[in-house]
Amino acid sequence: MKIPSTDSRAITRAVALSFAGALLCLLVPARAGAQTSYDYRVLATSKTSTLEKEMNEAAEAGFRFSFVMGGETVVGGSEGVAVMAKGGASGRYAYRLLATSKTSTMQKELQEASDAGFQYRDQTVFKSTFGGQEVVCILERDKAGTNGGFDYKLLATTKTSTLERELREAGSAGYEVMGMTVSKTVIGGKELVAITRKAK
Repeated sequence: MKIPSTDSRAITRAVALSFAGALLCLLVPARAGAQTSYDYRVLATSKTSTLEKEMNEAAEAGFRFSFVMGGETVVGGSEGVAVMAKGGASGRYAYRLLATSKTSTMQKELQEASDAGFQYRDQTVFKSTFGGQEVVCILERDKAGTNGGFDYKLLATTKTSTLERELREAGSAGYEVMGMTVSKTVIGGKELVAITRKAK
């Protein structure tokens, strides 16, 4: 049996390293260090129905919901402003907005939307036409995938100590807190509203 010389071993090692390097170049994208660019669409309106319509139109153009905030803008007065980012297939997502000053109504509507495949994405507060404030929830449905169902529970109180106790009780039952708003509702006065959910 002929033992390879030192030179032949070196050549074999060099060939193996060259092959590994070539394979690595194939596996790593050519533009791994290239800067990613983004496209955004900003939607602003004082009506939740209009915002829902515009969000779904943006989704048809390939945008996906990023953030929402309700408040006073310089030009539009009291508005809801949503930011949509370009980042997916056109028409993949659908949106539904829920707005109410009654937490019992919101929980019922959230559950119905969840049963229809929509999932919680964010929440904010809009100033309503009637002088109070409404809690607004943004819900999203992924048309391309399966959306797991959730059970929702809303907690509303005027005291942070009460909210903590109710959150701990909900947490021990498997509910995860998704978001919270502070709003002055027509019925409850100044309320802390937390939305929780757990997988079915």
